Amino acid sequence: MSDTTYPENTKAYSNGYTIYKPNQRGTGGVVRFNLNAEKGAIFIEAASQNGEKQFDWDSKIIMKWGLSDIGAALATIQGRTTKAKLFHKTEKANSTFELTFQEDPERAPYLLTISRQEEADKSLRKVSIPLIHAEAAILETALRTATDRILGW
Repeated sequence: MSDTTYPENTKAYSNGYTIYKPNQRGTGGVVRFNLNAEKGAIFIEAASQNGEKQFDWDSKIIMKWGLSDIGAALATIQGRTTKAKLFHKTEKANSTFELTFQEDPERAPYLLTISRQEEADKSLRKVSIPLIHAEAAILETALRTATDRILGW
Protein backbone atom coordinates (compact mmCIF):
# COMPACT_ATOMS: atom_id res chain seq x y z
CA MET A 1 0.00 0.00 0.00
CA SER A 2 1.11 3.57 -0.58
CA ASP A 3 2.18 6.00 2.14
CA THR A 4 -1.18 7.80 2.05
CA THR A 5 -3.36 4.73 2.63
CA TYR A 6 -5.06 4.24 5.98
CA PRO A 7 -4.48 2.47 8.39
CA GLU A 8 -0.81 1.70 7.79
CA ASN A 9 0.14 5.38 7.75
CA THR A 10 -1.98 7.60 10.01
CA LYS A 11 0.20 10.63 9.23
CA ALA A 12 -1.88 11.16 6.09
CA TYR A 13 -4.75 12.14 8.41
CA SER A 14 -2.87 14.44 10.78
CA ASN A 15 -3.97 17.73 9.19
CA GLY A 16 -7.58 17.42 10.28
CA TYR A 17 -10.30 19.85 9.27
CA THR A 18 -9.87 23.49 10.26
CA ILE A 19 -12.54 26.16 9.97
CA TYR A 20 -11.19 29.72 10.14
CA LYS A 21 -13.67 32.52 10.87
CA PRO A 22 -11.86 35.82 11.50
CA ASN A 23 -13.96 38.97 11.38
CA GLN A 24 -13.39 42.72 11.28
CA ARG A 25 -14.55 43.13 14.90
CA GLY A 26 -11.77 40.82 16.12
CA THR A 27 -14.29 38.46 17.75
CA GLY A 28 -13.88 35.56 15.35
CA GLY A 29 -12.35 32.19 15.96
CA VAL A 30 -10.95 29.00 14.55
CA VAL A 31 -11.90 25.38 15.25
CA ARG A 32 -9.84 22.35 14.22
CA PHE A 33 -11.00 18.72 14.24
CA ASN A 34 -8.26 16.05 14.36
CA LEU A 35 -8.63 12.29 14.35
CA ASN A 36 -6.42 10.25 16.67
CA ALA A 37 -7.28 6.71 15.62
CA GLU A 38 -4.85 5.20 18.15
CA LYS A 39 -6.78 6.84 21.02
CA GLY A 40 -10.12 6.18 19.34
CA ALA A 41 -11.08 9.83 19.52
CA ILE A 42 -11.37 13.16 17.78
CA PHE A 43 -9.63 16.12 19.36
CA ILE A 44 -11.19 19.53 18.87
CA GLU A 45 -8.99 22.60 19.27
CA ALA A 46 -10.43 26.11 19.24
CA ALA A 47 -8.84 29.54 19.54
CA SER A 48 -10.19 33.07 19.69
CA GLN A 49 -9.17 35.73 17.23
CA ASN A 50 -6.56 38.08 18.71
CA GLY A 51 -5.69 40.28 15.76
CA GLU A 52 -6.33 40.64 12.07
CA LYS A 53 -6.50 37.01 10.92
CA GLN A 54 -4.49 35.91 13.98
CA PHE A 55 -5.60 33.48 16.65
CA ASP A 56 -4.62 32.90 20.28
CA TRP A 57 -3.37 29.31 20.04
CA ASP A 58 -1.54 29.72 23.38
CA SER A 59 -4.94 29.88 25.11
CA LYS A 60 -6.67 27.29 22.96
CA ILE A 61 -9.51 25.11 24.16
CA ILE A 62 -9.09 21.36 23.67
CA MET A 63 -11.86 18.79 23.88
CA LYS A 64 -11.69 15.04 23.29
CA TRP A 65 -14.66 13.31 21.64
CA GLY A 66 -15.63 9.67 21.69
CA LEU A 67 -18.21 7.97 19.50
CA SER A 68 -21.28 9.25 21.38
CA ASP A 69 -20.02 12.84 21.03
CA ILE A 70 -19.43 12.35 17.31
CA GLY A 71 -22.92 10.90 16.99
CA ALA A 72 -24.51 13.94 18.65
CA ALA A 73 -22.78 16.33 16.23
CA LEU A 74 -23.68 14.16 13.23
CA ALA A 75 -27.35 14.00 14.29
CA THR A 76 -27.50 17.80 14.23
CA ILE A 77 -25.75 18.16 10.88
CA GLN A 78 -28.02 15.49 9.39
CA GLY A 79 -31.14 17.31 10.59
CA ARG A 80 -32.23 14.66 13.09
CA THR A 81 -32.04 17.17 15.95
CA THR A 82 -31.64 20.94 16.13
CA LYS A 83 -28.91 21.00 18.76
CA ALA A 84 -25.98 18.94 19.99
CA LYS A 85 -24.87 19.93 23.48
CA LEU A 86 -21.87 18.12 24.92
CA PHE A 87 -20.51 18.60 28.44
CA HIS A 88 -17.22 17.16 29.70
CA LYS A 89 -16.14 17.57 33.32
CA THR A 90 -12.69 16.86 34.69
CA GLU A 91 -10.91 17.79 37.91
CA LYS A 92 -9.22 20.70 36.10
CA ALA A 93 -12.04 22.14 34.00
CA ASN A 94 -15.49 21.87 32.48
CA SER A 95 -15.80 21.97 28.70
CA THR A 96 -18.91 22.39 26.60
CA PHE A 97 -19.56 22.09 22.89
CA GLU A 98 -22.76 23.18 21.17
CA LEU A 99 -23.73 22.84 17.55
CA THR A 100 -27.06 24.51 16.84
CA PHE A 101 -29.15 24.62 13.70
CA GLN A 102 -30.51 28.15 13.13
CA GLU A 103 -33.52 28.81 10.92
CA ASP A 104 -32.87 32.55 10.58
CA PRO A 105 -32.27 33.22 6.84
CA GLU A 106 -30.09 36.23 7.79
CA ARG A 107 -27.57 33.99 9.57
CA ALA A 108 -25.44 30.98 8.78
CA PRO A 109 -27.45 27.77 9.23
CA TYR A 110 -25.25 26.48 12.08
CA LEU A 111 -23.59 28.02 15.11
CA LEU A 112 -20.70 26.16 16.73
CA THR A 113 -19.66 27.17 20.26
CA ILE A 114 -16.97 25.61 22.42
CA SER A 115 -16.03 26.79 25.89
CA ARG A 116 -13.86 25.82 28.84
CA GLN A 117 -14.12 26.96 32.43
CA GLU A 118 -11.08 26.35 34.61
CA GLU A 119 -11.88 24.85 38.00
CA ALA A 120 -9.05 26.69 39.80
CA ASP A 121 -9.97 30.31 39.04
CA LYS A 122 -13.36 29.89 37.28
CA SER A 123 -11.97 31.73 34.22
CA LEU A 124 -13.96 31.11 31.05
CA ARG A 125 -12.72 30.90 27.47
CA LYS A 126 -15.23 30.67 24.64
CA VAL A 127 -15.12 30.47 20.85
CA SER A 128 -18.21 30.78 18.65
CA ILE A 129 -18.21 30.53 14.88
CA PRO A 130 -20.96 30.32 12.26
CA LEU A 131 -20.95 27.41 9.81
CA ILE A 132 -22.35 27.54 6.30
CA HIS A 133 -23.87 24.45 4.68
CA ALA A 134 -20.66 23.71 2.75
CA GLU A 135 -18.57 23.67 5.96
CA ALA A 136 -21.16 21.50 7.71
CA ALA A 137 -21.10 19.07 4.77
CA ILE A 138 -17.32 18.70 5.00
CA LEU A 139 -17.54 18.33 8.79
CA GLU A 140 -20.16 15.61 8.35
CA THR A 141 -17.90 13.73 5.95
CA ALA A 142 -14.92 14.09 8.31
CA LEU A 143 -16.94 12.88 11.32
CA ARG A 144 -18.37 9.92 9.41
CA THR A 145 -14.90 8.95 8.18
CA ALA A 146 -13.51 9.31 11.71
CA THR A 147 -16.27 7.03 12.99
CA ASP A 148 -15.29 4.37 10.45
CA ARG A 149 -11.61 4.68 11.43
CA ILE A 150 -12.33 4.52 15.17
CA LEU A 151 -14.54 1.46 14.70
CA GLY A 152 -11.93 -0.12 12.43
CA TRP A 153 -14.40 -0.63 9.58
